[in-house]
Amino acid sequence: MSEKKTFKDAKLLERTLEFDDQEAARALFGPANICLETLSSASGVNLQSRGGQLTLKTSSEKSLGEVAEVLIQSYGLLKEGYSLSPEDLNYAYRLMRRDPEIELKTIFRDATDMRLAKRLVLPKSINQRHYMEAIRRDSMVFGLGPAGTGKTYLAVAMAVACLLSRQVKRIVLTRPAVEAGEKLGFLPGDIQEKIDPYLRPLYDALHDIHDPAKIREMFELGTIEIAPLAFMRGRTINDAFIILDEAQNTTPEQMKMFLTRLGFASKAVITGDLSQIDLPHGHADQALRSGLMQAERILRDIEGISFVYFQQDDVMRHSLVSRIIEAYDRHNQNKKKDK
Repeated sequence: MSEKKTFKDAKLLERTLEFDDQEAARALFGPANICLETLSSASGVNLQSRGGQLTLKTSSEKSLGEVAEVLIQSYGLLKEGYSLSPEDLNYAYRLMRRDPEIELKTIFRDATDMRLAKRLVLPKSINQRHYMEAIRRDSMVFGLGPAGTGKTYLAVAMAVACLLSRQVKRIVLTRPAVEAGEKLGFLPGDIQEKIDPYLRPLYDALHDIHDPAKIREMFELGTIEIAPLAFMRGRTINDAFIILDEAQNTTPEQMKMFLTRLGFASKAVITGDLSQIDLPHGHADQALRSGLMQAERILRDIEGISFVYFQQDDVMRHSLVSRIIEAYDRHNQNKKKDK
């Protein structure tokens, strides 16, 4: 590829990038230029494509350099066979703003890549990479942060990878069934039908990662088990990858019960968002209600246990999700100031 920089007038800067690999260029621009539009919206840099040529225009030299670097590095990744979504480019731009020297290759390609039946699973942020490394390294990992950061998805992906490579013999997925105004006993169906709505996000992650027919077979053989947290009492689980999702909604007693289920040759991953506690307000202090908050304080310095904290910049869903999270955070901060 080649490039040139020109100065149209005292206020507007212009830079042209030439991409010689047409297929990689089309992937970089996205269908109907959706990737360019997303990046332009995030950066304020005007992006105009023509064939394999891309023209960048803006009044900010800093933004011009950042966006150009994102495009150049992303083009290199695409030529190597990696796929990028519009949200990937958006995230790459946010990373570049924080650290202009960053190499996107260290974020989007890593030794922790996993090729599963349906897709290649890669870390897409620094914290996702730390999370996957911690899961590989430690027996127990806590992943804490907002929705959309990949906490549950990556934990399920790692669990499936461990199962397929025979590092564990089964997967156990669980989450607390916190009731939102309805009692389980009043819901229609048998106990499995009553609890399935609470466990649906775990089913969704499994089917997104692996072949549905294989998943059904694993359920029938008992290789994968999904159950509400209450069903974990009294068990010791060996040779398993155990995931506790939505752990902010556990009580201290439930959390202790779960953590002490860990058996020989097992791993446990606990995920949660401490800003989304839905427990009944039995105590004024959330720390007294949430088992996850208590565990964070008590277990922080225990060897073999890792805590990985995700931030708003790690959100990998639609860019609107990040803005929603930021708006709620500002609202909560203003409420604290008013008290």
